[in-house]
Amino acid sequence: MVRLGVNIDHVATIREARKTVEPDPVAAAAAVEMAGADQVTIHLREDRRHIQNRDARLIREVVRTALNLEMAATHEMQEIALALHPDAVTLVPEKREEVTTEGGLDLKLVPSSVSELVSTLGGAGIKVCVFLDPDLDQIRRAAHLRFHAVEIHTGRYANAAGPVQQEELKKIKDVAVAIRHMGMAAHAGHGLNYHNVGAVANVPEIEELNIGHAIISRAVFVGLDRAVRDMLALLGRL
Repeated sequence: MVRLGVNIDHVATIREARKTVEPDPVAAAAAVEMAGADQVTIHLREDRRHIQNRDARLIREVVRTALNLEMAATHEMQEIALALHPDAVTLVPEKREEVTTEGGLDLKLVPSSVSELVSTLGGAGIKVCVFLDPDLDQIRRAAHLRFHAVEIHTGRYANAAGPVQQEELKKIKDVAVAIRHMGMAAHAGHGLNYHNVGAVANVPEIEELNIGHAIISRAVFVGLDRAVRDMLALLGRL
């Protein structure tokens, strides 16, 4: 069955709105694990708009399932990842002015040092994933760079409806098959919620989903434990 990673960045977003000490993303990490999540995902952005370095260190200490660190492909973040030693890292694009990640990383534009980053982190025992649009050329480039996994950007699917959504779903299915055929693991995420997750979760090649905003939003009304369990139920896990 598909694994569930819960992104807890927006717990820190609420805290940073007042620059105070609560809510604590470290407590959120423990809560989502207790609710049954398979992985805790955090994005340590270069501008530190939500998760902070201290959060990452403490979350690494408390997580007992798996920790996935989303990060930009920079030397600074590579050094942080080596010190933190998460179970996995996911390379994502970053723009200072964006509200959230707007699309997949364009591997045609990344510096040649990305190959060394993948090799260095992989050599340290860290699984290296890359966040890509459902585009076969990008998938081929990921395989050439020897990434261990690709997280398919599902934003266009999540924001579409009717026939357009079905077209986007087909793209996801096609690249998931290609990812597995090229020897990498297929993950998916971005914009997935309680209404649209089912079709993506049912793609046989997809092993892992990373979902944050929808779960944290529901948690405002029902609590974090219930929000995670509701998502797990839709994935056929409960």
